[in-house]
Amino acid sequence: MSTPITTVYPARRIITMNPMQPHATHVAVRSGRVLAVGTLADMQAWGAFTLDERFAGKVLMPGLVEGHCHLKEGSMWDWTYLGWFDRRDPDGKVWSGLRSMDEVVARLREVAAQMAADGIPDTEPLIAWGFDPIYFGGERMTVAHVDRASATRPVVIGHANGHLMNVNSAMLRIAGITRDNEVEGVVKFAAGEMAGEPTGELQEPAAMFLVLRRIGNAGLLAPMTEAGVRSFARLACMQGVTTATDLVNKLSDEDCGVLESATRDEGFGVRILPAFQAFHGTHGAAQGAEHVRALVPRSTDRLRYGLVKMMLDGSIQGFSARLRWPGHFNGAPNGIWVTAPAQYEADFETYHRAGLTIHTHTNGDEASEVAIDAIERVLARAPRPDHRHTLQHGQMIDAPLFRRMASLGLSANLFANHIWYWGDQHYEMTMGPDRANRLDACGSALAAGVPLAIHSDAPVTPLGPLFTAWCAVNRITPKGRLLGGSERITVPQALHAITLGAAWTLKLDGEIGSIECGKRADFCVLEDDPLEMDPMALKDARVWGTVLTGRVFEAQKN
Repeated sequence: MSTPITTVYPARRIITMNPMQPHATHVAVRSGRVLAVGTLADMQAWGAFTLDERFAGKVLMPGLVEGHCHLKEGSMWDWTYLGWFDRRDPDGKVWSGLRSMDEVVARLREVAAQMAADGIPDTEPLIAWGFDPIYFGGERMTVAHVDRASATRPVVIGHANGHLMNVNSAMLRIAGITRDNEVEGVVKFAAGEMAGEPTGELQEPAAMFLVLRRIGNAGLLAPMTEAGVRSFARLACMQGVTTATDLVNKLSDEDCGVLESATRDEGFGVRILPAFQAFHGTHGAAQGAEHVRALVPRSTDRLRYGLVKMMLDGSIQGFSARLRWPGHFNGAPNGIWVTAPAQYEADFETYHRAGLTIHTHTNGDEASEVAIDAIERVLARAPRPDHRHTLQHGQMIDAPLFRRMASLGLSANLFANHIWYWGDQHYEMTMGPDRANRLDACGSALAAGVPLAIHSDAPVTPLGPLFTAWCAVNRITPKGRLLGGSERITVPQALHAITLGAAWTLKLDGEIGSIECGKRADFCVLEDDPLEMDPMALKDARVWGTVLTGRVFEAQKN
């Protein structure tokens, strides 16, 4: 029987994220795992090895862990991008942001004209994504805008937050959406000659389903494709990510088939954890829990089943989140319960008793409080040590709520990217100064002893944990505001949040998140040292590539 090959990688610096041995110069890898960390002499103690010097001038840290994203980050680019910010696609092309409603309509009109020139029939919808009207001074898109792009071809526009969409008159007709619809979230004109008619804006899943049941291929729950999953893997490598969630998935036979086919390939460079969609699904909670439990034995190194995703409210900047008093700063009415609180508690208990790990979407503080209240009652009825249930986003959680979370063993995965992408809008429109200054309160979470991760929610914002860390460290907005300086965390704390912190929420901290003996050989390979850079430059740290379970992946160069 042959002895397994040992490969030793020297590096300019190895940031281990292991507090007992924070730095090293060499790491030995055998059979896809870390054999030794330390000096060259430490490596030699294990016997013969192959010295691979490709990382000798680079910095190694644990593979980055994205604890809240969606694989659609890879395939959204099949559709038309309408976002405010410039954005890079999986092939490295930069799409310019659109800075007015007229620019949005112009891009739609251009795409509609090209579809017609290509002979694509009017029955084929034009699908776009990334739009957010909050940047346009509060002006809301209506059918009047979208019909300027096409009055005959159905047009479907997903908002950046994933919680809203806009459609044109043609799509309203196809979906059967009229003034008589009573589904919550179908927005209607309040005054004028169109009073009572649908505006074309649809908020949250129940309203959007009226469209999706007709076209079925738009948004985060569009059918998964292997090409899209592979595009996501390329993006992950470019950002140093070796483990990522797909934090809402129907886990149908088709979805699982795509995931299992892609991740079976040894050349697939990222570990995926898909979370079962436990809201607005076809299964009741009992059937859903059994479905997920039956999938767990099919897990592999690169594909891990067992997570459940629940939702309570919507989007703060979409004004569909649930806020406590004093409500939205601009006076907008309170948001939507995506899952009724009583139903949430009942379903949560079912998944909890099944031994599954539950991640709950709560944006507004009312939703976070309702989740904490419900989980407290469930845990009193059904105690379970080390459950690792996590509140996702949790953007308005305050110190008292964090203290309650700590007492219940709850983790937080905060949406730190909001500080940059919507921080000014939260300050001026949705929350007002006081609450915006504790937006995504990483400092308060750590002070309360809550295990902390931070995330991008890609494709809501671009995948990139080092950018997310930059947001949490600096808390700067595009207008130059410092949002809550006391909530800033240090660079080491932020790096922990995108490695061991995120791994903890996924119950993988025993396998990944730090570079130490016995763990999987997952590395993020950097050209720059994040601990030596100016913290304001952290987002610009250059990623060379990744190592996943000992296999080296060089990032595609733009």
